[in-house]
Amino acid sequence: MTDAAPVLPARRRRARAFRWASAAAAAPVALVGLLRAIPADWPVMAVQLLAFVPWFTVPAAVALLLSLAARSRPLQLVAAALLGVQVLWLFPPAAASPETAHAGQPVVEVKAMAINAGLGQADAAGIVGLVQEHQVDLLVVAEYTQELADRLSGAGLARLLPHQVAHPRARAAGAAVFSSFSLREVGMVPDSPFRMPVVSVDLSAAGQEAALRVVAVHTLAPVDDGLAQWRSDLAALDRIDAGAGPLLLAGDFNATLDHREFRDLLAGDSRTRPLVDVSAAAGSRLVPTWPMRGYYLPGVTLDHLVTSPDITGSGYSVRRVAGTDHAAVLAVLEIRPS
Repeated sequence: MTDAAPVLPARRRRARAFRWASAAAAAPVALVGLLRAIPADWPVMAVQLLAFVPWFTVPAAVALLLSLAARSRPLQLVAAALLGVQVLWLFPPAAASPETAHAGQPVVEVKAMAINAGLGQADAAGIVGLVQEHQVDLLVVAEYTQELADRLSGAGLARLLPHQVAHPRARAAGAAVFSSFSLREVGMVPDSPFRMPVVSVDLSAAGQEAALRVVAVHTLAPVDDGLAQWRSDLAALDRIDAGAGPLLLAGDFNATLDHREFRDLLAGDSRTRPLVDVSAAAGSRLVPTWPMRGYYLPGVTLDHLVTSPDITGSGYSVRRVAGTDHAAVLAVLEIRPS
C-alpha cells in the first residue's frame, strides 16, 4: 500500500498536464472557428488569419488526442466538436457544382490558365512552356509589366496565343489576356487600383456561335490599409455577372473559401445564379497557390478559376513558375453555349 500511494498523485499530475496542453491547443482553434462562423466584417488581422483556417485542423487533432490522454470527457467533447467543424469546412457538403441539365449538348473545350506574375518577374520561358505543354487556349496574367511583355514575346507566346488584350503597368497594376481565339475588351472592373479587364472571347472558331466573358482578376491584398479596397474589389466582381452566358473569373483573388467575402461571390446573392470554384469542385481546394517563395508561411489557395454553372471544369492542376510567389492554375473548361 505504501509503494502504491505516490502513483495516484503522479497520474493526477499527468492528467492535469494533458488537460492544460489540450486546452492550449484547442484555444486558437476555437478563436479562428468563431471568426470563420460569424459573418462579420472582421478587421485586417482577422481576415489574414482566416486564410489559414485549413491549417488549424492540425492543432484541433492534437487537442483531441491530448484530451483522450487526459481522460476528461468534457474536454474530449469540446475537442471533438472543434475537429468536426474544421473537417466540415475542409470538405463542405454543399459545394457548388456545374449544371447538368443540358447533358449531351455540344460543348466547346477551352484550356485555361491563370498566373500572378509576381511584379512581372515570373520566368517568361516557364509560362510559355506551360502554355505549350498543356495546349492552353486562354491565358490570364496579373501583375503584367512591359518588361514581362517583352520577355513573353521573345519566348514565343504570340506564336501560340496570337490574340491579346493587354494593359502593362508598373509593378502589380497590369493585366493581360491571351488567347488562341479572337477576343475583344468589353469593359473594366471599376474603382480598383489594379487593371481588371473584361474580355469577350469568340468561340465561333470551335464551331459554336457563342462567346465566353473572361475577367482578369487581381484584387488588392487585405493588408495594411487595403482591407476596404479588397472588399470593394470582390463586390465589384460580384456585379460583373449579368446572370446569363458563360463567364470565367480567373486570377489572384487574394481570398480563400474561408473568407465570407469570397463565399458571397460564389453564392450569387445579388444575381440569379451561383458561381463555381473549379478547384473546390475538383476536390483540390487545399492545393496551395501561395506562397511559392519568399514567405515562411503555410500554403493557401488565393488563385482561382471561377465559372458560371454552364461550364464544367476538369483536369485542374497547380504548377509552379520560377520568379513569382504564386503558382499557375490550369483547368479544361467545357462550355455549353446558351
